[in-house]
Amino acid sequence: MNGATELQRVLADRRAPRVPADGRRMGRERHGRLQAEMARHGVDVALLLHAPHVAYATGRPARGIDVSHAVFERPVAILVAGEDRPHLFGDDVGDIPEDDLDVKRHPAVWPELDEGAQALERALADLVGSLDGHRVALDECTGAMLRSDLLGVTDVTDAAPLVGAAKLAKTADELACIAEAQRRNEAAMLAIEEEGVRPGTPHGELAGAFLGRLPELGVDANLIDPIFQPMPRRVADGPRTPTGAIAFPTGVGNPVLAEGDIVWVDTGIDHNGYASDFGRTWVVGRDPTPSERRLFERWCEVMGGVLDVLRPGATAGDLCRAAEAAYDGPGRPWLPYFYLAHGVGIESAEMPLVGTDLGAAFDDALVLAPGMVLVLEPVVWEDGVGDPVLAEGDLVWVDTGIDHLGYASDFGRTWV
Repeated sequence: MNGATELQRVLADRRAPRVPADGRRMGRERHGRLQAEMARHGVDVALLLHAPHVAYATGRPARGIDVSHAVFERPVAILVAGEDRPHLFGDDVGDIPEDDLDVKRHPAVWPELDEGAQALERALADLVGSLDGHRVALDECTGAMLRSDLLGVTDVTDAAPLVGAAKLAKTADELACIAEAQRRNEAAMLAIEEEGVRPGTPHGELAGAFLGRLPELGVDANLIDPIFQPMPRRVADGPRTPTGAIAFPTGVGNPVLAEGDIVWVDTGIDHNGYASDFGRTWVVGRDPTPSERRLFERWCEVMGGVLDVLRPGATAGDLCRAAEAAYDGPGRPWLPYFYLAHGVGIESAEMPLVGTDLGAAFDDALVLAPGMVLVLEPVVWEDGVGDPVLAEGDLVWVDTGIDHLGYASDFGRTWV
């Protein structure tokens, strides 16, 4: 049995069951995790402005709007230690049905404006009284908040580690949302592959077809600009990167697919506020060459090596060492400016992050636990041949072993 067939069998055997998500239960469990982390960090009040953090804390999904508007219209979440629900401040909160958000609703405070910072100060006073003596966790601070000296006499700490720790392991409902997002993303991409990947097709046409497919699948949010990037065969063909590795993504121009192109694709859509991540390597107008198939087999060996050690109690360092041990080429079998694996959840790339430039000590300190989700994306490169895959569709979550959240059925039919 070759490596590709074996890898397909392993992932298919570990496919997670399809179960519906309970949004209210998911919100309650997330709030419970945040309260537990607040207690662990000795935090009395968590003040959240970063849109994904607000989404996690309140269930209000981040809006897909231009950043120049988003900074002014951003909602704010406030969590008070011991309370049973978060506080959500935003102009459109009243438009969301009560059953969809288990929060205490308040008018917007517009924290980018001086008047908004003053309104936020009054809101905090109403909720907790004076901030003197309280420890406040804050993830972002606007210029207006600094000018107002809103937290000037308060013990302030960074909210990112607190929220990150709560998000690290997913609940059953979160896993269900991620798995469904992945299924819909894959369904759209496999349809595009069958219908549109041919010589003469411009990138914009593929992206438009993908986005047009999403409403048919019940998807109303796209998180990542669709990428269909023809890749050079040699690093020297450019564009250059500071690391000396091949560049991806470049996001330049509207390239037209040509006969024989090797195309890296990358897409991500949202379902119930949770992200997905689909990555594959497609070959245009021909079958892979023997050299390309050989690279793919080597990629499968790297993937198999990682999956062999991926279980609770293993560290991110263990995954990196397994990938390197299974690889017979130069360097490490992933892009040096990305990672061997990354998490996915409210954001398309979040902790756990494996194989980053944070170094071996960081990887060895990150211990895998049940509920963590990993997007595995090893890269096997041979200059002059190309790369067999940037396979971001292979989402696994850690349980007693692993279960697979993405499809394995397209192995061999697409290049991977």
